Amino acid sequence: MQFGFYLPAYWSDQSVPIDRLYAHMVEQASLAEQLGFKTLWIPEHHFINLLVHPNPLLMAVRVAAATSTIRIGTSVLVLPFFDMRRLAGEVAQADNLMGGRLELGVGRGAFKYEFDRYGVKVEDSRDLFDEALPLLERLLTQENVSSNTGAFRFPPLTITPRPLQQPLPPVWIAAVTPDAVYHSARRGYHVMTTPLRSPFEDAKRQAEAFHRGRSESGKPAGVQRLSLLRLGYIARNRADAEEKLSFAVQNDRSHHNVRTTDGTVVSGIIHGTDSGRTRAEIEEALVIGSVDECLAKIAAYAQLGLDEFIVNMGFGAAHADVMRSMEMFAEKVMPHISSVTTSNTTTAGRAAQREPTRASPRQAP
Repeated sequence: MQFGFYLPAYWSDQSVPIDRLYAHMVEQASLAEQLGFKTLWIPEHHFINLLVHPNPLLMAVRVAAATSTIRIGTSVLVLPFFDMRRLAGEVAQADNLMGGRLELGVGRGAFKYEFDRYGVKVEDSRDLFDEALPLLERLLTQENVSSNTGAFRFPPLTITPRPLQQPLPPVWIAAVTPDAVYHSARRGYHVMTTPLRSPFEDAKRQAEAFHRGRSESGKPAGVQRLSLLRLGYIARNRADAEEKLSFAVQNDRSHHNVRTTDGTVVSGIIHGTDSGRTRAEIEEALVIGSVDECLAKIAAYAQLGLDEFIVNMGFGAAHADVMRSMEMFAEKVMPHISSVTTSNTTTAGRAAQREPTRASPRQAP
């Protein structure tokens, strides 16, 4: 199991200028590469301080300029909010600017608050996504593409530039329910999932759904990947852990507000609402605590057959605390987990995952 690092740009403290927060994300990205994390992931969200990335491709290009080899993914581009013609061009341009290091994570969106403000019905998100994704793939891989059905109608056109990675960057589908995970894997896609703040048993069901779907996809073993995101933090002591758990509780309240309710948001600042989860339940679900506590929890995730565990440390902690926690995580946790073998990932499969196909040298910048 490999490790990825999440760059949320959670703007919990508005006394920190937003440009400084983005600079912190770049510093964390650079450190993640130095520490041996294999991927970086950047979300897309709008109109709120929970995750301040209106365009994750912009941050991906910026982060690529500050790093050398680490893969950088969108987590995720919300397809119901986009015109696929424009998005395809931006994806291709970003992949070229990033030297072919883009991982293309896509999803149908999760926050009702955002759908309402874009004038898109959240109930339509599945149909819009199912129409948009095949069209996006066609635009990235074919020339003279046209569309005469559904929400997208246009005469033949060719996206320029073409992606540096051929035929296109690796495509990941974000899915949370076991049924959605299963169907995404069965269709042959990489899958990124998260149990959010729910118990470990939910992660187990998600992993089982992926393995079942992958076994029916017809693709060779090791080709499809499963990543899972969790909030995590290596605490210095119990007082530090208690402080970070308080941040996680507030983060949970904010997340619950915009995901499932029409709660209060004032000038982009979320006023959290009760999710129904207790502090003890959140502590049990998340990976926050001492080295030994976090190591035991992550070892259990490794046994699920994950290809990648993505850790999100940016849920309210100060930048200096996050950087220290990253170093402790890399020193005390990652070496012990890297030796864990799983039935779903072969050595050849891991090598293939690290080496996506690129365009010929004459096409590269």
